[in-house]
Amino acid sequence: MGLFDQVVGNLAASALGGKGNEGGIIELVLPLLNKYPGGIAGLVQAFQQGGLGEIVNSWISTGKNLPVSGEQLTSVLGNDFIGGLAKQLGVGSQEASGSLADILPGLIDQLTPNGQLPQGGDLLAQGLGMLKKGGLFG
Repeated sequence: MGLFDQVVGNLAASALGGKGNEGGIIELVLPLLNKYPGGIAGLVQAFQQGGLGEIVNSWISTGKNLPVSGEQLTSVLGNDFIGGLAKQLGVGSQEASGSLADILPGLIDQLTPNGQLPQGGDLLAQGLGMLKKGGLFG
């Protein structure tokens, strides 16, 4: 793991009060979202096509975030995506999808201020900026 990765992980863990493995998950999820085909818009489309449009739209809107289950994430993102995340975290697929389900609504909510999808830009840099300001899950 490079120095930048360690800094992101430490900032994420600090922003989350050092609880659990959320910092490690955020460290992995931000680059994955950055590389996801179509970025957040592509992720939103995948949720809509998977029948979870209402859930993902709640994360983007300025209202309350609806919860998502690990099973729902696996159905939308696929076993390969969740399995790859699990392998990188050194946990089982169920634990990885469950942890992702815990953080993804808040993460997407924070990356879509005022109910707007980000227009271009680097999600990793945006997420790191929010972590530095204490605005991500803070």
